[in-house]
Amino acid sequence: MSRVPNPPHNFWVAHTVRATLGALLATLFRTQVVGRENLPATGGVILAGNHISYGDPILLWCRSPRPVHFMAKIELWDSGFLGWCLDTFWAFPIHRGASDRAALAKASAYLKAGDAVGIFPEGTRNIDGDAEAQGGAAFLAMRNEVPVVPVGLAGTDRIKPPGSKGIQFPKVVISFGRPIDPAAFEGGRKERVEAITVETMRRIGEEVARAREVAGQ
Repeated sequence: MSRVPNPPHNFWVAHTVRATLGALLATLFRTQVVGRENLPATGGVILAGNHISYGDPILLWCRSPRPVHFMAKIELWDSGFLGWCLDTFWAFPIHRGASDRAALAKASAYLKAGDAVGIFPEGTRNIDGDAEAQGGAAFLAMRNEVPVVPVGLAGTDRIKPPGSKGIQFPKVVISFGRPIDPAAFEGGRKERVEAITVETMRRIGEEVARAREVAGQ
């Protein structure tokens, strides 16, 4: 039986882990952050990035200048321990493949409270970057009138390359781009969601290229 998501009343454990184990992980992977000035210091914001490795949300969680609530597939809560970790470390579940109103409401609540929400628009790991992007990030940005900050990650795909038996420690670069303002897009809701999604993916691509250049890839 799946574990029912049960976030704590406060997240002091997450703050403690991020300041200790999170800092250690960032050091081991020589994680470098580029463009941190592009992330608004306050207010609700969506971080939208490429997803090439299980290490992406972990290292972004560790090194983001602000705490991030990540959407994660509900199946991860099937494990009691992993489900507890996800609850404790600011994540919340989403049913993929369908419109999940509960997940959208939870994300909106965090954004309205002035928090950062992390979303991978492609919905799953995708090394080639050719998966169809979903419109959830754009919809939430419009609904809550918050910016989308494009994020490019490089190096995480080398943490455990295909065929390798152990963990590697490559240099990882996280690049934050300039915020995308949903109010700058005109038209009906559907047209705006599509336009914002296209622009978000284009800008994520730019940040990926920037991150790879800094990483020397």
